[in-house]
Amino acid sequence: MELAHSLLLNEGAYNQLGDVQKAEFIFDWLRYLEKLLLATSRSDVKEKQKTLVEQLLSLLNSSPGPPTRKLLAKNLGILYSIGDTFSVYETIDKCNDLIRSKDDSPSYLPTKLAAVVCLGSLYKKLGRILGNTFTDTVGNILKAMKSAESQGRYEIMLSLQNMLKGLGAAATPCHRDIYKAARSCLTDRSMAVRCAAAKCLLELQNEASFMWTTDLDSVATLCFKSFEGSNYDVRISVSKLLGTVLAKALISKHPGAASRQSIRRVSLEEVLELLGTGFLRGSSGFLRASGDMLKGTSSVSRDVRVGVTQAYVVFVSTLGGAWLEKNFAAFLSHILSLVSQSHPKVTQTQIDAVCGRRCVSFILRATIGGLLGEKAQIAAAKDICQAIWKLKKVVDAMMSDGNLETRLGSTDVAASQHMLVCALQELGNLIYSLGTTVAPLLQDPSAGILDSVISIILHPSISVQLAAAWCLHCIAVALPSYLTPLLDRCLERLTVLKSSPEAVTGFSFAVAALLGAVKHCPLGIPHRKGKIIMTLAEDLLCSAAQNSRLSAQRTQAGWLLIAALMTLGPAVVSHHLARVLLLWKCVFPVSPKDLETEKSRGDSFTWQVTLEGRAGALCAIKSFVSHCGDLLTEEVIQRLLPPLPCAVDLLTQLSSILKTYGSPLKTPSVVYRQRLYELLILLPPETYEGNLCAILKELAADLTAPDLQVAASTFLLPPLCHQDDLLLLSPLLQETDHRFIEEQLLLGNGIACGSLEYDPHSIYEKDVEGYSVPKPLPPTLSVITSAVKLFGVVCAHVEEAQRLLIFEQLLDSIKHTKGARQQVVQLHVVSSVSSFLKYMACSKGNLGPEEMRRPSLALVMGALESPNPLLRCVAAEAWARLAQVVDDGAFTAALAQVSFDKLKSAREVVTRTGHSLALGSLYRYLGGISSQHLNSCVGILYTLSQDSTSPDVQTWALHALSLIIDSAGPLYYMHVEPTLSLIIMLLLNVPPTHAEVHQSLGRCLNALITTLGPELQGNSTSLSTLRTSCLLGCAVMQDNPDCLVQAQAISCLQQLHMFAPRHVNLSSLVSCLCVNLCSPYLLLRRAVLACLRQLVQREAAEVSEHAVMLAKDSREELTPDVNIREVGLEGALLTLLDKETDQRLCHDIRETLNHMLTSMAVDKLSFWLKLCNDVLSASADFTAVTCVDTMQEEEGDKGDDASVLTTRNDDKSHSFTNPRWSTRVFAAECVCRIINQCENAHSAHFDIGLAQEMKKKDSRNDFLVLHLADLIRMAFMAATDHSDQLRLSGLETLLVVIRRFATIPEPEFPGHVILEQYQANVGAALRPAFTSETPPDVTAKACQVCSAWIASGVVSDLNDLRRVHQLLVSSLTKIQAGKEALSHLYNESASTMEILAVLKAWAEVYIIALERHKNHKQPLKTCSEESVRSGSYSSDGLLDLVHTDLGTLSRLWLAALQDFALLILPSEFASQLPVEGGAFYTAETSENAKLHYYNSWALILHATALWLTSTGFVVADPDEGASNLSRPVTPTSMCQGSSSGATVKSPEDIYTDRFHLILGISVEFLCSLRSDSTMESITACLHALQALLDVPWPRSKIGNDQDLGIELLNVLHRVILTRESPSIQLASLEVVRQIICAAQEHVKEKRRSAEVDDGAAEKETLPEFGEGKDTGGLVPGKSLVFATLELCVCILVRQLPELNPKLTGSSGVKATKPQMLSEDGSRLVSAALVILSELPAVCSPEGSISILPTILFLTIGVLRETAVRLPGGQLSSTVTASLQALKGILSSPMARAEKSHTAWTDLLRSALTTVLDFWDPVDGTHQELDEVSLLTAITVFILSTSPEVTTIPCLQKRCIEKFKVTLEIKDPMVQIKTYQLLLSIFQYPNPAVSYPYIYSLVSSILEKLQEIDKRKPEDTTELQIFQEGIKVLASLVAVAEEQHRSQLVACLLPILISFLLDENALGSATSIMRNLHDFALQNLMHIGPQYSSVFKSVMASSPALKARLEAAVKGNQESVKVRMPTSKHTKHSGKNSSIQLKTNFL
Repeated sequence: MELAHSLLLNEGAYNQLGDVQKAEFIFDWLRYLEKLLLATSRSDVKEKQKTLVEQLLSLLNSSPGPPTRKLLAKNLGILYSIGDTFSVYETIDKCNDLIRSKDDSPSYLPTKLAAVVCLGSLYKKLGRILGNTFTDTVGNILKAMKSAESQGRYEIMLSLQNMLKGLGAAATPCHRDIYKAARSCLTDRSMAVRCAAAKCLLELQNEASFMWTTDLDSVATLCFKSFEGSNYDVRISVSKLLGTVLAKALISKHPGAASRQSIRRVSLEEVLELLGTGFLRGSSGFLRASGDMLKGTSSVSRDVRVGVTQAYVVFVSTLGGAWLEKNFAAFLSHILSLVSQSHPKVTQTQIDAVCGRRCVSFILRATIGGLLGEKAQIAAAKDICQAIWKLKKVVDAMMSDGNLETRLGSTDVAASQHMLVCALQELGNLIYSLGTTVAPLLQDPSAGILDSVISIILHPSISVQLAAAWCLHCIAVALPSYLTPLLDRCLERLTVLKSSPEAVTGFSFAVAALLGAVKHCPLGIPHRKGKIIMTLAEDLLCSAAQNSRLSAQRTQAGWLLIAALMTLGPAVVSHHLARVLLLWKCVFPVSPKDLETEKSRGDSFTWQVTLEGRAGALCAIKSFVSHCGDLLTEEVIQRLLPPLPCAVDLLTQLSSILKTYGSPLKTPSVVYRQRLYELLILLPPETYEGNLCAILKELAADLTAPDLQVAASTFLLPPLCHQDDLLLLSPLLQETDHRFIEEQLLLGNGIACGSLEYDPHSIYEKDVEGYSVPKPLPPTLSVITSAVKLFGVVCAHVEEAQRLLIFEQLLDSIKHTKGARQQVVQLHVVSSVSSFLKYMACSKGNLGPEEMRRPSLALVMGALESPNPLLRCVAAEAWARLAQVVDDGAFTAALAQVSFDKLKSAREVVTRTGHSLALGSLYRYLGGISSQHLNSCVGILYTLSQDSTSPDVQTWALHALSLIIDSAGPLYYMHVEPTLSLIIMLLLNVPPTHAEVHQSLGRCLNALITTLGPELQGNSTSLSTLRTSCLLGCAVMQDNPDCLVQAQAISCLQQLHMFAPRHVNLSSLVSCLCVNLCSPYLLLRRAVLACLRQLVQREAAEVSEHAVMLAKDSREELTPDVNIREVGLEGALLTLLDKETDQRLCHDIRETLNHMLTSMAVDKLSFWLKLCNDVLSASADFTAVTCVDTMQEEEGDKGDDASVLTTRNDDKSHSFTNPRWSTRVFAAECVCRIINQCENAHSAHFDIGLAQEMKKKDSRNDFLVLHLADLIRMAFMAATDHSDQLRLSGLETLLVVIRRFATIPEPEFPGHVILEQYQANVGAALRPAFTSETPPDVTAKACQVCSAWIASGVVSDLNDLRRVHQLLVSSLTKIQAGKEALSHLYNESASTMEILAVLKAWAEVYIIALERHKNHKQPLKTCSEESVRSGSYSSDGLLDLVHTDLGTLSRLWLAALQDFALLILPSEFASQLPVEGGAFYTAETSENAKLHYYNSWALILHATALWLTSTGFVVADPDEGASNLSRPVTPTSMCQGSSSGATVKSPEDIYTDRFHLILGISVEFLCSLRSDSTMESITACLHALQALLDVPWPRSKIGNDQDLGIELLNVLHRVILTRESPSIQLASLEVVRQIICAAQEHVKEKRRSAEVDDGAAEKETLPEFGEGKDTGGLVPGKSLVFATLELCVCILVRQLPELNPKLTGSSGVKATKPQMLSEDGSRLVSAALVILSELPAVCSPEGSISILPTILFLTIGVLRETAVRLPGGQLSSTVTASLQALKGILSSPMARAEKSHTAWTDLLRSALTTVLDFWDPVDGTHQELDEVSLLTAITVFILSTSPEVTTIPCLQKRCIEKFKVTLEIKDPMVQIKTYQLLLSIFQYPNPAVSYPYIYSLVSSILEKLQEIDKRKPEDTTELQIFQEGIKVLASLVAVAEEQHRSQLVACLLPILISFLLDENALGSATSIMRNLHDFALQNLMHIGPQYSSVFKSVMASSPALKARLEAAVKGNQESVKVRMPTSKHTKHSGKNSSIQLKTNFL
């Protein structure tokens, strides 16, 4: 293919190819040429132009296929527009000659067509340059058209369209001729020609003004004619033409010339009148219609009506939303009048009326729903309401007419009903889509919406009543706060007007509709409503018999209410189940005998009522089974069953009853059948086993009944076909935007569309598609659907003999009927057999004996050759299912063989299509049959797919081929190449008019790409050829005019992009996607978005860039609706999301935007924030104003910054006009996502200083913190909107902003944070959420934001805080009254949610207040004055704020915890729970309430624990005690069922209960941590335990109860094992430490009391307290110490695996390098060590001996593993911790206790030996341990143990050795440390310990000092070493005995004096020398007086020293005098230069 890529055609390469390849080669060259020409310079093109033109023209003669000719023409146009134009005339003449040619052979046709297309392209490109040749060309083409066949007419029309486009006004001379030609084509036989003609006329009307002036009427009539017998594409094209022309007629400014001919303007009324005639009379003109109208026969064909409906929509869309707003009233009244009484023909039969209403509803929905913004929609709702009032007045006038007969017989009432239905449905849809934004309208008394809808319910027509009920349903879903009031109002009317039949029916509909709305309102309705409704229903049923005028209505209403009640789910229904089952039992006779007696009694009316009642009961039980599955226990099923046999008996008797009583029972009996079938489908077949045969017979009779007239295949069959096969059938079965009206064409003329009045019960069912009105089919049709479904189930469960019998019977019934009846029977029978086979295959059943195969086969085989394509589809599916169910290879092969034979012999289309699909289906369900079968299959399908005489055969054969490719998988590889070339050949040659063939080709190509999969990336020649062919195929399909083919192309490219992304040209793919983003075809838009969604996952930035580039390059706007140029692809998608109604498409748009946001938001921050801002503020005009007002009233000038944020003066046009609330919610969610994305990006996003600095460096840098004002503003706008959903999103955004930005300091005002300036906005955003009418979920969210705001610490001034605090106080007051006090609008669980949200918010505030209070107490010294003032003010102030309400809060918290404790009890304790529920939940709603408790218990628990500890468990609250027991609401005393009990609990008992409550909840939660438990809950729970154990009383509780302690430890151990978070582990360890503390206190206490008791007794007899008693044994599971050890080992080994000998593989010490742990790791290890060191104190002496080795091993192990050398001789935190622990262990009293003394001594010696061994090389390598750490450890041993441990000679010697070695180390820091350690040893009071060290080490110290003395220190470290050395010596002087002291002083003095300087030297000395001088002098001053005699004798013996000393003293005094006035610098004492040990372990 690379050879094709050149400017001129490579003829050498071309001539070597075969025919198929030639076509491919040409197409590829032309594609390449198109790009190349645009990129080549003009001169290069001119140079080769001549050759190129010749080559292109020579291609004309090589009969090019449709895509090739299109490209060829395009290239010619481009070539002439770039190069010279002088030869263009020759080219045009040549084309004209080709067209004139008389050759009519089929082989010459492609050449002619190519010439036509070329002319179109040339004129389009060159336009007026060719002006003068135009008339001849057009004449020639039009002449050719007379003899052309359909393809020619099609191409000529498109060519003319192109010419008109290129020439514009210059083409005026030919306008009339073209108009004439196009008119004839507009009613052509071929649909494609009609479409092309419509496009041509659409182009023509741009210039030809006569079309929308003088000829307007005839254009309209012509379009109406064109709609007759049209298909979907024609309706779309022609309606576009008609709508545009009419809109143009209305608004166009007539050109001056024309205005002289006095053309009058057309008025809106006339235009609408014109459209109306089409709708009402169709295409039959005015004259012809009259004759028929007189006879009353004619009816407008449905396709004309649907076409006109679409034209209405196009007309209004063209004029636009603003026009519609202005003229809405006129438009509405016209549209409604289409179904009014003045046009009886539209509504003469119910079927017509339903279809007419559908059309009207569609027009209203598409215009109001699609074009108007929210404000205009609210105005429209008002207008619709006015219309309803007017119609109602007419009805009322009729109804008030006294005479009953005239009243109900009046036709007017009946006639206005359809207008009312349309108006009410549209009103419902409107309000539904507006959601809570519509609230102001409903509150507006002047509109009176609710009153008008409720008053209409009494209308005499059922369809109006249902429409009104549905409207109420929509209002309730949109505004959940209206649900309960509306329900009350309807129930009240129903009760009051019980004696009016209309009221009973109407209001029962309304109640049912409202109950159906409950599942869409998360807040629900109060529980007791269920009881009221149940009672009312019973009442209606019981009183039905009293009054015959009402009995039917009351019976229906009663059962309808019960059935609707079932939708509320098990929680509500369980309370009423017994009564329902009783009613169900009573409605049927008990035995068959009673049924017989019934039959003999009664008249037709009583039977009618009886059947109605029983059908209702069946419906109620069906509703119960489908909505309350959880209640279907064995027992309930047993109670459901008894009436079933009787119901089936009645079914069998129906026909005889019908004979007796005649036609009035016809409908009730059909409804009864349908209800029974529906119920049986839902029940498991086992439940009606006894009746299977009877049911089967009835079903068979139903399906073959003689009175069935209509063959409604289109509703019965699609569910039985495979989804993919439906694509073969009419595009009507596919989803389109016009599905709502197109459905009626699908069903055919005799059949009614679905409508609500056919089945009132559907009003409460779950909404199936979107939220349009339910559309149940008429009972006669739906009973067939149910029968077919049930037949499948029942037939599968009867015995095999019975099954065979029924099949034979069904076969006969088909044979014995004739004509149309036979078709109907065959249809029903085949669909039921298909249903049976499908059921069997899915349940893996078996068909049964061999004889079953013959009738099954015969039934299916007949249908495979039926003329109805749908039936063929079903039969092919059944054919394959049959093979699946028989499950026998030979049988399957035989089936395939039958199809092979048929396909080889048969010639008729029907057989060939049916059997080819049958082969495909066989493959689909049974996989590869065998390879030779595959070969023959593929061979036959190849042949069929090339049968160009019948496009149908091609389509079906290719579809079957695509199924085989899909199913055969890798087996298909050998066929890939031939198949691909076949597909390409067909794509290049099949005419574009056969779109269905192209669609099948697309499916084949898609299947092939999937089969090749990732291999498409390969580089071998064969693979790259395949890949090129695939891409070529996609390119051909992209150029196809049919939208579904384009959709196929896009999904093929999507597959290719997935498997071989490098080879798909992204920019051209993206451009194709952008162009089709707003296509009128739903399936194309879906394909575009599915593809985009995949692309942006991998390369979002590239896709976005390509889209913008494309938008900038393209001259005309890509799509009129989307402005990519300005708002980018992202903005375009947001706009689309706003307009789109299809759920799946919206989901894809959201996903795409989310992916783009994830990968690009951080880089294009401003862009994304602006998008969200525009969406949120585009509609904020009314919110902005309201919010600013509230601010100014309340806060005076504080309001300014808020108003700056909300009102924008720049009235620049927004890129988004009035987005819907759902789009705004999505934008608010995006803001949160953007913030989250920034968290993982650069830290400057949350650091304003850094951000500003980086912004200065490079202005392109952009950080989130710089947009804080925008974020707050967006959150504010959303939080104060009318839409509740948006308020929730806004509050969530605000919460995220507060949490992320609270801590960021404001660089300009130190001590403040940046959020502080927005406090007014935060307050204003929160305030509306606390008003009384706010729904509880919004208030709950706002509480969360309040507490986060207060806790964030942003605001330090109490007065500012009070604003938000006040909101919490108000809500606290509101909830104090408990669950009874809150609103009765919603379910009780909603008030539980609100109460708990408030309590949780307060808990958070209280916890924070206490924390701040604690923190501020400690570090006060460090803060500056001012910050202390403001800070401490707020910290205590906040606590004071909370304190006022603490009494109330603590009571409510405890009550909430008590509720929670009850709710989390396992289900077996359910019987023990309080009957009336808890403090804040009711028993009935406990399941829903649980969720809310789960969300808030943890913080409440923490707060309660803190409160209990702050009262210390000692002070009894004044609220407690007796007074509390009389309170009804919050029984704080635990679970005392009745508060009247005489026993008043003592404070001790109350505290014990509370202690156990908190402990119980915590342990229960921590024991069973679910994977979804939040970190927040776990942390809060652990903190609560910590707080609890902070005070003595609870500690004593734990200490006293060892099992409790052990259990807690085991639970904490689990937490540590299952949660990796360091903070949680640390918190757990803290609790462990407290438990050990408690145990220690307990042991101490016991020892103390024992000593006091046995004061006089002998010490020996004291019992041993502590673990291990006398034996020292610790029992795992029973031992607190053991549990603690397990836990600590777990922590230590997790951080330092080397501590575990098993892990390191040897018991000895391994040479591992010591390591530094992370900060968290160090903290954990340190905490564990602290706990270890506390353990011996919990043990008895014997016990301590058992654990000591372990503790020492671990402590010393940590030392070894973490003793890293750090700069400056510091010790790592873990080493410090281990030394600290070591010190704690060594100084334990157990080491000195008599019973354990010797064992401890031995163990401690071993430990010391281990430490000494660390120095020695292990395995010949030196360990790099830190000497200082080890020496310190030795020192700890020496100083903290009893002398006998360390004074054994061998150990002592080694220790001394270590010190010696260390003193020799050159590192000055090590030396300093060593001196310091020695100092502490030398000063040890026991000579036995210190003397050996002194003897061994002093001499070396002296030597060192003298060495320094000689050298004179040079830097500070040497100075320090010297100073430390002197200190050691000085300490020796103090320790020495009298006789040796003089020698020591004599050694020391000379060294000191040598450093003294006289006053001259002092001036010039370095600072180090001066320091030394000061230090020496000080020491001398100190020693001299102490040992004066020695001092004097030394001085006397050495006059030189004495002189030096005197000079120094004198010099010193001088310098002091000099220094005093000049410097404030006080003299440094030696102290601060010597580094003291930081830690206190010595």
